[in-house]
Amino acid sequence: MENLFGTDGIRGVANKYPLNCETAIKAGRAIASYFHKNETNVSNRFVIGQDTRISGDMIVGALASGICSMGKSVSLAGVIPTPGIAYLTSAGGYDAGIMISASHNPFYDNGIKLFKGDGYKLSDNAEKEIERRINDYDSLCRESESINRVGTIQILETSQNQYLEFLKTSIRDGHNLSDLKIVIDCSNGAASRIASVFFSELVASVKVIFCTPDGTNINDQCGSQHTKTLSATVTKQAADLGLAFDGDADRLIAVDEKGKPLTGDQVMAIIAQDMKNKDELANPVVVSTVMSNLGFGIALENMGIRHIKANVGDRYVMQEMLKADAVIGGEDSGHMIFLDHHTTGDGMLAALKLLEAIQSSGKPLSELSRVMPVFPQCLINVDVHSKPEIRTVNEIVKEIKKVEARLGKKGRVLVRYSGTQPQCRIMVEGSTEKETELYCRQIAIVVKNEIGS
Repeated sequence: MENLFGTDGIRGVANKYPLNCETAIKAGRAIASYFHKNETNVSNRFVIGQDTRISGDMIVGALASGICSMGKSVSLAGVIPTPGIAYLTSAGGYDAGIMISASHNPFYDNGIKLFKGDGYKLSDNAEKEIERRINDYDSLCRESESINRVGTIQILETSQNQYLEFLKTSIRDGHNLSDLKIVIDCSNGAASRIASVFFSELVASVKVIFCTPDGTNINDQCGSQHTKTLSATVTKQAADLGLAFDGDADRLIAVDEKGKPLTGDQVMAIIAQDMKNKDELANPVVVSTVMSNLGFGIALENMGIRHIKANVGDRYVMQEMLKADAVIGGEDSGHMIFLDHHTTGDGMLAALKLLEAIQSSGKPLSELSRVMPVFPQCLINVDVHSKPEIRTVNEIVKEIKKVEARLGKKGRVLVRYSGTQPQCRIMVEGSTEKETELYCRQIAIVVKNEIGS
């Protein structure tokens, strides 16, 4: 049986397997079947949202048709951030929520992300069971034919307003952000319609860029992956900071008043310090992934905060957070979860918490970022034709060990496959930028020679 789910749902090139209409219909039927038979308090209702990709309508239509064919009804939330769908799912009493997005990927990709009725992402076992049903499509068809009814589709016109009202409940009492001037990069994505509305009510001045989606310009040299224009705009506007979201607005990358980008680790460190100062970390622990910079752990240790490392993927961060009773966790890429407010990573919520930290401290973002020493880090993505276990590819293993021996205790190597793209990610940290880049490229060359596409 083919694995359809990666670290964040099903993802691929739109209009090609597995993101074609035929598979989307099967997925809709399988999702409806799974939740009917495996969840209690079934409402027979599902909610679907999407980002601004041109392929979104096609996939939403096919997915909704599959769900309706199983006797379930669908509410279409339209263009909305992924965390908005997580919130609507729980608040609206839906069996499940589905987001059609490929996050930070180019427009020609798309994906299917799933949330349970409580707003949390599905477990590995749940995804495997849905995969099994998709691959046993004859059984799904027989199940559909035996139902003798079909569901309906409604437009949820209040989806964005409901999400914005939820965000407002996360604002600390007594906090006034009206003296701040910010620039927002919406990545021509899901935040394009609502970010300016939300932040304009909170701060003195808002300049919004990349907020005119046309279906193909999402994440195109903008957003959390490309902050060059945002940096230039921040300095030109003499703004206090810049905020960059990705295509579905579950990531945040910030730019300080000098135009220097901060990593997700740095933003988390700043917010963690602010929360600890306000006694909002009753159990002082923060969860990140193995990809986090070495400096992040040092910063947390200096603050007296325990640091737990999870596997890559916000779902695995969440699992560790629940085990440790942590209220903050996230990834260096900019996914940040605030469990006392939400059930998933939320870029706009993270931005709000960062603004509150700046306002509370009275310090510029460039000064706050010094809380975390940043070790030189190089990350190279290599396109691959297959994904064999890294430990089984001898030449790659030999090169990794060679680099690790040279780095000693002054650095580290992490080689892993992307869970959402046909890529191998090579990350090296070291004491200098020169050696870090050199060693990373050495490993990347071997990876390309052995399994490169």
